[in-house]
Amino acid sequence: MKRIAIFASGAGSNARKIIEHFTHHPKISVELIVCNKPGAGVLNIADEHGIPSLLLDKEQFFRGNAYVDELKADEIDFIVLAGFLWKVPATLIQAYPQKIVNIHPALLPNYGGKGMYGRFVHEAVLANKETESGISIHLVDELYDHGKVVFQASCEVKPDDTPDTLAQRIHELEHKHFAPVIETLLS
Repeated sequence: MKRIAIFASGAGSNARKIIEHFTHHPKISVELIVCNKPGAGVLNIADEHGIPSLLLDKEQFFRGNAYVDELKADEIDFIVLAGFLWKVPATLIQAYPQKIVNIHPALLPNYGGKGMYGRFVHEAVLANKETESGISIHLVDELYDHGKVVFQASCEVKPDDTPDTLAQRIHELEHKHFAPVIETLLS
């Protein structure tokens, strides 16, 4: 059984889709939700599904052992970043080489890097009058949005799009593709 930890900072819509995808999977299970924001919606999702959660302390995450000991104690095999807004420290990346995956709401290498998340990405795409946007699923390395891209899916950027309407289509792509790509990576 491959044991997944999902790291998330917000409402948790991607986490919910991943949990639902793997609920009855014979070889993959979501075993832990890791969050850096008390009161984040993803913690409620963890409770709904009876999945333990771990609330991160910033000091321990960045200057301690990045919770590697806790993850290893829970026998976590793979980490999924699903709207997790902190940069992953090198300590954690080294403990899980090529075993941390992130989803980004743009077609990398465009619109990636520090500060490029959520609405900021969609605003930049629209400001540059792009005709296409999408999602990138990539392995995590020490740089923001830099690791090997393992999957991309695109959608049209419409002339009358707003950041919110574009975000809605991007979320649909995320919800459709993220869990199956994780399943492929773990197979």
